[in-house]
Amino acid sequence: MILGLRTAKYPVPDLALGKAWYARVFERAPYFDEPFYVGFSIGGFELGLVPDEIPSPAGQQALWGVTDIAAEVARLRALYVGPIGEITDVGGGIKVVNITDPFGNVLGLIENPHFNKSQVE
Repeated sequence: MILGLRTAKYPVPDLALGKAWYARVFERAPYFDEPFYVGFSIGGFELGLVPDEIPSPAGQQALWGVTDIAAEVARLRALYVGPIGEITDVGGGIKVVNITDPFGNVLGLIENPHFNKSQVE
């Protein structure tokens, strides 16, 4: 049984730069910081950075929740990001957007008013 998102791993060619950038994006320090893996705890889920793998827009992707997707996209524009897609309303008040991080990974954001944190296991 799939219970839900636990970890999204992103390859980064430079772990120190990746760690610094994602710490700024998620506004927190990693809870696990080793030369082979850096883990951030984000709302009960994990973002993992893996060195020595090749980033790719076709690689791993996860959707990370936000309360106001337009405001978050504006905040991320102030940080270096690659191309930012169009915010898309996919129905039911749910909005999504993909941005590209400085390493070529796609970082998906979702504003989902139906997400119920009490169901996170």
